[in-house]
Amino acid sequence: MSLLPYPLARHLLFRMDPEAAHDLTLNQLARWQHSPFMKLAAEPRVHDPVTVAGLQFPNRVGLAAGLDKNARCIDAWNALGFGFVEVGTVTPLGQPGNPKPRMFRLPASNALINRLGFNNEGLAAFVQNVQRARNRSGVVLGLNIGKNAATPIARATEDYLICLDGVYPHADYVTVNISSPNTQNLRSLQSDAALDALLGELAERRELLAQRHGQRKPMFLKIAPDLDEAQVQVIAFALQRHGMDGVVATNTTLSREAVQGQPHAQEAGGLSGGPVLEASNRVIRQLRAALGPDMPIIGVGGVLSGADAVQKLQAGADLVQIYTGLIYRGPALVREAALALQRAR
Repeated sequence: MSLLPYPLARHLLFRMDPEAAHDLTLNQLARWQHSPFMKLAAEPRVHDPVTVAGLQFPNRVGLAAGLDKNARCIDAWNALGFGFVEVGTVTPLGQPGNPKPRMFRLPASNALINRLGFNNEGLAAFVQNVQRARNRSGVVLGLNIGKNAATPIARATEDYLICLDGVYPHADYVTVNISSPNTQNLRSLQSDAALDALLGELAERRELLAQRHGQRKPMFLKIAPDLDEAQVQVIAFALQRHGMDGVVATNTTLSREAVQGQPHAQEAGGLSGGPVLEASNRVIRQLRAALGPDMPIIGVGGVLSGADAVQKLQAGADLVQIYTGLIYRGPALVREAALALQRAR
């Protein structure tokens, strides 16, 4: 994520406040992505094509949502060798998110805690940035949608429908994020009745959009790792009942069991990185058992090596996403994971 060797770039970035380092990196990528400098940072894409949810992915490794919330760096991610890129979460209106500081590193566990709170510039700016991407060929683009913090949970569906209308023409697939721990009451949408109502409305709107645009875009649901087996069963049944095309498992965790005693461990927010690997894999295994062999699962959480990516595949995922691993390992992780998955097939 820098023209410097990544270990040196990481050393410099880790001397900064985590969110300041995050913003600096995205600003650099946005500036460089259409310049000759990007060729120096580019990584050759591993050729390992696979068809999932009717889409042709050039390889099984994707960028997870949350890193590029405003879709500013799509061409840069493409150049770094990802097989697919998911950007967002976007909300109908721009919002600042939660008060700072709101991002914390836990280097002993290769982990982060964030309570960003869907900070983004809003749907109009997001769509403009997606449209500015010059090189959409060869990479699958997912657009991740959410609700504004100020929208009452009882009216959450309205926000999701607004976002679905806005992103649908520009997405290869759409992810519905109901699992961030940093928007009040959002995870309550994972419960039986609320989820049933939300997915019913989204499925109905998706069919209208498919008729309007002449193409039925796949729709995924992103869920939390902090679910028991009964809750996973409820979600699996709802996905099938409403004709969803797949599930992204999982978001960040509220658990601190694996990081007890570490600096920042008790900060509020979602924990990502190494400590989430097994919790995510547990949910993936439960989903695969409940969904059967055919519904696509995108596995995300704790991928810091090629071996971690293979564990996701073995648990039942079809595709893998990375975020925190990219911060700790750098762009070389993309190729390492893609090659490991290629060999594991």
